[in-house]
Amino acid sequence: MSLSPPSAAPQDSPRPRRARRTRLRRRALAAALTAALLALGQAVFGSASARTAPGTSASAPQADPADIVRVAEFLAECDFSHRLPDDPIVAPGNPGGSHMHSFFGSRVTNAHTSLADLVASDSTCDPAIDVSAYWVPTLYDGDRPVEPAGATFYYLGEGVHPDVTARIRPMPLGLKIVAGDARATGPDDPDVRARWSCLHAGHVPPSKDFVTCPPGTMLESYLDFPQCWNGTDLDSPDHKSHMAYPVNGRCPDTHPVPVPKLRQVLRYPVNGDPSGLRLASGPGHTMHGDFFNAWPEAEMERRVRDCINPVIKCGTDGRP
Repeated sequence: MSLSPPSAAPQDSPRPRRARRTRLRRRALAAALTAALLALGQAVFGSASARTAPGTSASAPQADPADIVRVAEFLAECDFSHRLPDDPIVAPGNPGGSHMHSFFGSRVTNAHTSLADLVASDSTCDPAIDVSAYWVPTLYDGDRPVEPAGATFYYLGEGVHPDVTARIRPMPLGLKIVAGDARATGPDDPDVRARWSCLHAGHVPPSKDFVTCPPGTMLESYLDFPQCWNGTDLDSPDHKSHMAYPVNGRCPDTHPVPVPKLRQVLRYPVNGDPSGLRLASGPGHTMHGDFFNAWPEAEMERRVRDCINPVIKCGTDGRP
């Protein structure tokens, strides 16, 4: 019996093989295109975890630790706003009841100003969210008022021990503070706190009274406010006793709550012989400052948490 040769295995026809290869190439191309689109989306919009939900704030970029300056500080740079013989802390509701003051920050401050007025106002400060009111006695050269070319209000964690800095709390909304003594009879009076110096002329010793500044420099005043709060009162009858200065780097038991130390720095465009200078309150040693806090609570809290407590120098945006 002759055997028939084994029959050949069935073979695909050329056309189905070509169709399958075409489908595979299309799938590979589609996968590559999808991957490319995903990569592009990542580059443009960020990952899903990094995207910010509507109505929320994006996280601030983290500062390089090498760029961090270890100074507990944030600040506001404020332009001069207006001049009035008003004082909403010492003479509230009494227009014209004070010597002349120069105002910074909130543009609406007058004898009748309330916290609600400040919160609803515009500001001359950077950041504009600081609608607090700051005011000082107007400086005169003869009879000509001289307004600062610049005013910086530093919020600091210095002047106390490190463990105190670490637990400094935000200033409460509506807190009122007065520093210095408008009625001082001499530079050695105990409440005289301000110092006068010359900008960019460190060889001129600071003084409690006006100093002679070299040509090309400016007269500078700096004043530190008390930084220990009694934890209860936003003001007091004498406008001072609810606040205190630290003693040996710690807040006294009567004022146990540490808050940022406000430092007022004013730069006046005058130099040379200071004999013609006077403040609306009197000689240089009567320099004083008033502060009515209207920072948004969340912004004050963030700056204390991120700048003061960890001892980090921050700018006007409250970031390193």
